[in-house]
Amino acid sequence: MKVYDILKLLGSLLICQVAGFLGSLFTTPAIPNWYAELSKPSFTPPNWVFSPVWISLFVLMGISLFLIWRREGQPYVKTALMFFFIQLTLNTLWSIAFFGLKSPLLGLIDILFLWLAILLTIVTFFKVSIWAGLLLLPYLLWVSFATVLNFFLWTLNR
Repeated sequence: MKVYDILKLLGSLLICQVAGFLGSLFTTPAIPNWYAELSKPSFTPPNWVFSPVWISLFVLMGISLFLIWRREGQPYVKTALMFFFIQLTLNTLWSIAFFGLKSPLLGLIDILFLWLAILLTIVTFFKVSIWAGLLLLPYLLWVSFATVLNFFLWTLNR
């Protein structure tokens, strides 16, 4: 791998981890107080599960981003990158809406758009790199679960 590719890989990983870090700035302070007091459905995972899952998903996103970015100039790459950054922005905005604004409803609205943006990202990533698309499937599955969880949190705490 060339030095330029290594820098792209590191940049891709860093971009995704920074998005996760920004979201955590809103999430972490709300967990011991506001989130702890919410009524939760029986299938809510323990709090310790979320951090390693998200860190792992952001690593997979970073590798996936790299696989697309290294093919710049090929068909669909610009579209794929556009969808990727839309979903990454919506991902961070979910933490702001749900935890920062303490609004399960705004979180639910955001996560529905996030789910769609992830799906569009995967579809366009598959057109460029099968591996890039496959690496995002765990993310879509987790956000699908998170959408259901967010819906129940909103329903139980209206």
